[in-house]
Amino acid sequence: MDSPFGVLEFLHWNHCWNNYKYPGKEELKKALALMQEAGINWVRIDFLWSDIEPKPGKFEFAKYDTIVDLLTKAKINILGILDYSADWASSCGRWNCPPKENKLFVNYASKVVGRYKDRIKYWEVWNEPDSSVYWIPQDNLKTYCGLLKDTYLALKKIDPECKILNGGLAGELSSINKLYDAGAKDYFDILSIHIFDSPLNPTSLKRISAFCGLSYKVMSRNGDGNKKIWITEIGCPGVKKGLKVNPWWMGVNPAEKQQAEWLKEVYRILLKDKNVEKIFWAFFRDCNQHWDNGIDYFGLVRWDFSKKPAFFAYRRCVNYWRKKQPE
Repeated sequence: MDSPFGVLEFLHWNHCWNNYKYPGKEELKKALALMQEAGINWVRIDFLWSDIEPKPGKFEFAKYDTIVDLLTKAKINILGILDYSADWASSCGRWNCPPKENKLFVNYASKVVGRYKDRIKYWEVWNEPDSSVYWIPQDNLKTYCGLLKDTYLALKKIDPECKILNGGLAGELSSINKLYDAGAKDYFDILSIHIFDSPLNPTSLKRISAFCGLSYKVMSRNGDGNKKIWITEIGCPGVKKGLKVNPWWMGVNPAEKQQAEWLKEVYRILLKDKNVEKIFWAFFRDCNQHWDNGIDYFGLVRWDFSKKPAFFAYRRCVNYWRKKQPE
């Protein structure tokens, strides 16, 4: 549980819109074996409301039971994301709008946490609610924080030992301030943030380190200096030489070796920050033309499960950290 090494991986993706990334147990077992080899101790995965409650009151847990069973057997800890809106419960009929009633989301979240509370103790409510990609309309997190409060109070009754994270924030310091301004202070136990920069930016490592320090200053100013920070997404593309791939949102795609070198430096710097408790690399495995740009190449392993240089860099970081731990 103490290990800071995690990844974001879409183990639940078995849909046409993601090219059936994990269609069955064979692919899941292959991924988990590689995670164990890399020294990964944490996986951040979605528990999609639309999968679990496709119709009002109709709950389907078989797929997630399989994933949780396999991760538990592999001794890999889970950070579960409770998201997004099921179409039937959405205020606008789409997945990225808030639910039309908070109680509908709370009921789904309660069912999930109640089912897995013996094996999962860390839950994140939504993902990037400060981004118009994942939450519309934007209102400075006011509506989201109302949902966070209702969910937090309900889940603590079901499992008083569980820890709740806010939905990972993508909007830098302004979003952290908005979270506190909207009254969320007492309704999350760990601050979840996302940090992205390009290895091709010569100041990227300084920016990442500075952002963590500034985030903690905001927390302390709001009386939350006792809480930890989890970086639940950090990553960049690593594109194999010769492949023609559209640029990611930060411009030119780094090569695989550049990705590996940057990963090593990211972990070296962030592991020195006493306020940063966990670091989740996004992603574990490349995707197959899901974004049609460099984002498809964020993985430590390729789509065919072959290991990228970043895989070996990640494992070296884990081994170095382990050697420094007291016996």
